[in-house]
Amino acid sequence: MPPATPSPAPSVGAASVGAAGLALIKHFEGLRLTAYRCPAGVLTIGYGHTGPDVTEGQCITTEHAQQLLAQDLIHVESVIHRLVQYPIDQNQYDALVSFTFNVGAGALASSTLLKRLNGGEVTAVPSELRRWNRAAGQVMLGLVARRNAEAALWSGSALMAMPQHVDAPTEGDGP
Repeated sequence: MPPATPSPAPSVGAASVGAAGLALIKHFEGLRLTAYRCPAGVLTIGYGHTGPDVTEGQCITTEHAQQLLAQDLIHVESVIHRLVQYPIDQNQYDALVSFTFNVGAGALASSTLLKRLNGGEVTAVPSELRRWNRAAGQVMLGLVARRNAEAALWSGSALMAMPQHVDAPTEGDGP
């Protein structure tokens, strides 16, 4: 039996999230040092970190929040490198990292957005991003603003002043 042929390398042009993508994520996730339930009802802490390690009433430091964000980004970026097969630039990569960080790897993997992108429909991505504006079945103004910012970044538009997060306060409320 011949050795397995490795999969072709993805066409992602960026090795890691850039400053614009990181700023977008931090802005829209906000920093919360005490665990809270996001609008979808998921326990969350830091910069949008979720998972079995987040518990009711948990408090963390800003440094720990930064570490969690870095770990979460490693996972998100590996998913994007695995799934995206169409060439994208740094701005497009950053927008996709922000989107995937927010909706999750499974949502990206099964999305029409990914199918259209991998099919070469690059100009369709901004409208596909904007479709993801609901949490718990309700349109959320914060998600509308986030998707508009991601679409602008995808398209290479300058991100003017980003709107304030409107779904939850962003200031730290813990140690």
